[in-house]
Amino acid sequence: MGGPAPETATAWRPAVPGVTEVFHARFVGHSYPAHTHGAWTLLIVDDGAVRYDLDRHAHGALRSQVTLLPPHVPHDGRSAGPGGFRKRVLYLEPDVLGEDRIGAAVDRPGLDDRLLRLRISQLHRVLGVPGEELAAQSRLTLVRDRLRGHLTGRVEAAAPVRDPGLAARLRDLLDASLPTGISLDEAARVLGAAPSHLVRTFGSAYGLPPHRYLTGRRIDDARRLLLDGMAPAEVAIAAGFYDQAHLTRHFRRMLGTTPGRYRAGR
Repeated sequence: MGGPAPETATAWRPAVPGVTEVFHARFVGHSYPAHTHGAWTLLIVDDGAVRYDLDRHAHGALRSQVTLLPPHVPHDGRSAGPGGFRKRVLYLEPDVLGEDRIGAAVDRPGLDDRLLRLRISQLHRVLGVPGEELAAQSRLTLVRDRLRGHLTGRVEAAAPVRDPGLAARLRDLLDASLPTGISLDEAARVLGAAPSHLVRTFGSAYGLPPHRYLTGRRIDDARRLLLDGMAPAEVAIAAGFYDQAHLTRHFRRMLGTTPGRYRAGR
C-alpha cells in the first residue's frame, strides 16, 4: 500500500499587474508559524481543509470557500486532518483591494461564494501560461470586483452593461493591435474606462470576453496563413501566439484538429 502523497510547493511571479506571487502547495505535516504578509492572501483549498488563527481568532478554510487574509495581520496555518491539504494561493498587491478594507477581512476571512471560487480557479489556470496575459488580466478584474463587493457588503449579481459604442471601440482597438495584442490596462487608458467596465461592456455587446475575441481573431489569421502554405511554427509567431504549442492548444480547442493537419488538407 502506498503512503501519503509527498509534500510539494511551487511558486512563480506572473506577468500580471497586481499579482505579486502565485503559490501552489500540498502539505501534510507542515504547520505555518504565526507570520504576516505585505500582500493580500487569496486562498482556495482543493483537497482537505485548513485550520488557522487570524488576529488570535480561530478559523477554518474549506474546499467550498474562498479565504481572504489581509496584509499586516498575523496568522498561522495547519492541516485540519491527518491527510493534509492542497491549496492554491494568490498574493495580491495591497492597493488591489485597498488597505482601508483590512478590518472587514479580519472580521470575515471565509467567503461562501461559489461564483467567486470558480473565477479564482479559472484565473489560476491561465496565470503563468505564456500568451494568456490578457485572459489573466480580464479574470483578475472580475475577481477583484467581487472581492471588493464582499469587503464593502455589497455583493450582488452584476447587471448587464449597455455601452455598445465603448464595446465597438474596444473591438477596433483589439483588431488594430493584432498580432502583438494589448494589455487590459493599456486599453483602459486609451479608451478612458475602468478595466472591469471594459470587460463587462464587451461581454454584454458580443457575448464573450475580450481575450476570447482576440484569440478568435488570431485563429482566423492562422487559418489564412496555413492555407497559404506557411509552416505552423512560423504561423504561430505571425498570428500573435507565444509559440507553436500555444497555437496548437487554441487551434485544437476551436477547430478540433491541429494546425499541421489543417494545413495538410488545404
